[in-house]
Amino acid sequence: MSEEKGDAGVDLHHAEQCSKVVCDASELERTIDWKQGLAIALGVPLLILPSLGYFPMWVSSAAIIVWGLSVFQGFMQNLAYGELATAFPHASGLPGFAQNVFKTKDYTGKFDKSKLIGGFSAWSYWFAWNPVLAIFAILVGGYLYNLFPILAETFTEYQLSLVAGIVIFGGLILVNYRGLEGGALAGYILAAISLLPLIVITLAPFATGDVVMSNITSQWLPADWAWDAHHILILLGLFAMAQWSACAWETAAIYGPEYRKPGSDVPKALFACGAVCFFSFVLVQAAVIGVLGVEGTIAQPISPMIPVAQAAFGSAGAIVAIVMLIAAMVLIIQTAYLGSARAMHSMATEGNLPKVFGKLNSSGTPIVAMVIIGLFNLLLISMGTPTAILAASAIGYTCANGISLFAYVKAKLNPEMAALDRPFKAPTGWKNIALLFGLFNIPLCLVGVVYLNSLEVGWTSTWVGFIVLALYLPLWFYSRNEAYKEKETISAVSLVSSISSGKKK
Repeated sequence: MSEEKGDAGVDLHHAEQCSKVVCDASELERTIDWKQGLAIALGVPLLILPSLGYFPMWVSSAAIIVWGLSVFQGFMQNLAYGELATAFPHASGLPGFAQNVFKTKDYTGKFDKSKLIGGFSAWSYWFAWNPVLAIFAILVGGYLYNLFPILAETFTEYQLSLVAGIVIFGGLILVNYRGLEGGALAGYILAAISLLPLIVITLAPFATGDVVMSNITSQWLPADWAWDAHHILILLGLFAMAQWSACAWETAAIYGPEYRKPGSDVPKALFACGAVCFFSFVLVQAAVIGVLGVEGTIAQPISPMIPVAQAAFGSAGAIVAIVMLIAAMVLIIQTAYLGSARAMHSMATEGNLPKVFGKLNSSGTPIVAMVIIGLFNLLLISMGTPTAILAASAIGYTCANGISLFAYVKAKLNPEMAALDRPFKAPTGWKNIALLFGLFNIPLCLVGVVYLNSLEVGWTSTWVGFIVLALYLPLWFYSRNEAYKEKETISAVSLVSSISSGKKK
């Protein structure tokens, strides 16, 4: 729920007029600590898996540097997000921050243009996380198809992906039905199953000597690389796609309304996850290139971890790697599922989406949003093209980060917002850093990812990305009409009640 008044029918101004029973139906419960938030966000390091063979195709061994710089970018951005999380403790991460900052206080009309900006940022963030479900369900189906020949004789790869999606999405709805504590428990279990083998398979080749440093150092950049406009745009596009993976640990802040102590829990969860991400992204890419070389890595665009495991452990390592990857994919699906559901809940409670998406069950879970997201991703699976889906999704994530960083700058410059209590503060002058990285996202990375998409998968994914983002406009106008009508109803009831009270006197 928002702390500021002026958002007709959906904010605290409305909450103060509604009954406690109604309010409790849309307010998230504070039930987790930073360790549980970290457990849920630990799926983020696994986002590197789909890109391990893709980045070296463009920048050879320099992919290792790109990942390291991208995690560094995450630290710069997430310092701002951590401060926003404690300044707006009831806001759900990036979607909530932008919506709180970009709205006009005490606005009484239907269509607040500033509010539209915050809502669009939240919608972009939702579109960034939401397709992760379909992308990894498709990959799970693909691994099952190649791992078990008997399944390949019975089902097509698409059918296996669809079944995997139904089972995983349905299972996660059931696991999280009773609130985030169940999700965090599942996160602990899946993290142990997936992250530990990932670490072992990554470090083992260094110990056994299978990592050959010359495989890395002999080709830092492709032979035809030049620092011209073409290659710089490619690099910016890679940073946009790397950010989709390596900066995504800001998801630990999205559970701000559900931490028991947001002032201390948010920064702890953020930076613990960031440290894990830095070492995992750099070391995993280094291990793959060190074992396979640049050309060998490019030859394994989907599953380069399998030959790495074979090099360290023999043929049995391939089976372990695939089982680990499937468990890892379930973990990142859960991270994306919870994050995108809470983004929809945040938008609905702020009046930026139809209020049906803000409904919670008795345990405080946005179950309606989870069901709709699951159905939407089952539809996305039918596209069967995870690369195109990811490319479109990266456009949304770039927009969300750029607008959110601009929101931080505005929150620091606005006297009323600057006076809000901030249990955690970024270093002095951080608004300048936030502005710099905001401009890096919009327009630089946005232009870069559109250019890279045009080279790799054509214009289809770019058009899909922009069309999905544009769909927000009709949804927003509907939502604002809905909120305004609700306000008028409340005003009419209050007027009748006042007249009745006067007559009785």
